Amino acid sequence: MKGNTKQQPEVGKPFAGKVVLVTGAASGIGRAIALAFGRSGASVVVADTSIEGGHATAAMIVESGGKALFVQSNVTRAADVEALVEKTVNYYGRLDYAVNNAAVEEEGQPLADAEDDQFDRIMGVNVKGVWLCMKYQLRQMLKQGSGAIVNMASVSGLVAAPNRAIYGASKHAVVGLTKSAAAEYARDGIRVNALCPSAVRTPMLARMVERDPGTEKRLESAQPMGRVAEPVEIANAALWLCSDQASYVNGHELVVDGGFTAV
Repeated sequence: MKGNTKQQPEVGKPFAGKVVLVTGAASGIGRAIALAFGRSGASVVVADTSIEGGHATAAMIVESGGKALFVQSNVTRAADVEALVEKTVNYYGRLDYAVNNAAVEEEGQPLADAEDDQFDRIMGVNVKGVWLCMKYQLRQMLKQGSGAIVNMASVSGLVAAPNRAIYGASKHAVVGLTKSAAAEYARDGIRVNALCPSAVRTPMLARMVERDPGTEKRLESAQPMGRVAEPVEIANAALWLCSDQASYVNGHELVVDGGFTAV
């Protein structure tokens, strides 16, 4: 049975009747965003390469009283992304919001020591993946005459990223894609913005700490607030960018970094 998305917004459910697609939603920031939308009344499409993690996120949304559909998808493959958007629309009838969060972590070594396959992998997911997702999301939103897209960038897309040059370049590219798309589609009723968090407590961070145990303390000491962010803090910003409260926010890179880029 297809999800019913035509109900009126309830108190405490500002996204009731709306449909959101979240990529990279099997864990970390993506899962937090998907859960937050589900709690806020949206019908959520959970997209990820991880079948186990994706189903788990969808189950969490349903168990808390929300509506969710998991679709396995590799954002580097055009056929997968096209099918993902089609399944979203076939199941829920429309696509109101998209959060393009799927990404891979930084290389953690000097630029001159990085390998070709690292460059291709990081750029493939972080840049091509965002471009492909926007390509097919925008086509659907143009048919509807409305929509909002949030692309997950990073503070590494705004400032230098020593020993993470490829990752930094990929996130600078996400900011560039976001600004161009925002300018192109603003008069079509579609807003496109980017989120730029600093360090967040996610499985990605855990892998970095496993490779270099001193990473977490260095990150915490670099933050004016003395800690890294929790995924829900990034999720709250993503929901705000999609909400009517941000109706005149377009082409913006919203920094959520505890003051990291302010010093």
